[in-house]
Amino acid sequence: MDRIWEILEGTPLTAGPFTPEAVLLSLLLAFVLGQLLAWVYYFTHSGLSYSRSFVQSLIVITVVVAMVMAVIGTSIITAVGLMGALAIIRFRNIVKDTRDIAFIFCALVVGMASGSQRYAVAVVGTIILCLIIIYLYVVAFGTHQPHNGFLRFVSKGQMGPESPVPSILRRFCGSFTLISAQSTGFGVNEVEYAYQLMIRNAAMNQQLLSELQKVEGLENINLTMQEQLLEV
Repeated sequence: MDRIWEILEGTPLTAGPFTPEAVLLSLLLAFVLGQLLAWVYYFTHSGLSYSRSFVQSLIVITVVVAMVMAVIGTSIITAVGLMGALAIIRFRNIVKDTRDIAFIFCALVVGMASGSQRYAVAVVGTIILCLIIIYLYVVAFGTHQPHNGFLRFVSKGQMGPESPVPSILRRFCGSFTLISAQSTGFGVNEVEYAYQLMIRNAAMNQQLLSELQKVEGLENINLTMQEQLLEV
């Protein structure tokens, strides 16, 4: 296995001499691969916490880590001293999204591979990571949208067993639960109903509302979908 990696990289598995040319190549490669990671993050970001500074930081982190690896070289003493110096730094910025932490970790690893002259590992690893991220974005892997919704309307009088409302809800919902039925008061025989729904297909919400509007005696029909709020 070691021989395979030696042939693939064209260099021994131990880091080669850190000549100025090698350091320059490592930093340029880290810059290019860091940009690739940043572009993939930019195009696949779908949350609400987008930050321009974070995207730029992915590139800077990759280059800085590559420089750190060049500084350390093969010196254990330098590595320990650098760890002690970095321990003084306190980061107060809170990363809210776990996905952002994964990108930071990717940038660190790519920078380490570039700085230690593992060029093949850096290039192949970055390409594979980007392809995986793009795949997860395209197929929306892990998305869970149960289409929970709340339906409210006002009915002129209590709905009896012959009311068409339950049959309409069965057509469009996997399940539904009556949450409340309250009289509006003010001397008018009106009852406000509230249902919790499990919508089968959110694209048919308008058709559901149209069917309910055809029912005589229903007013102020309001359907609120909750899946986007729950995701946030």
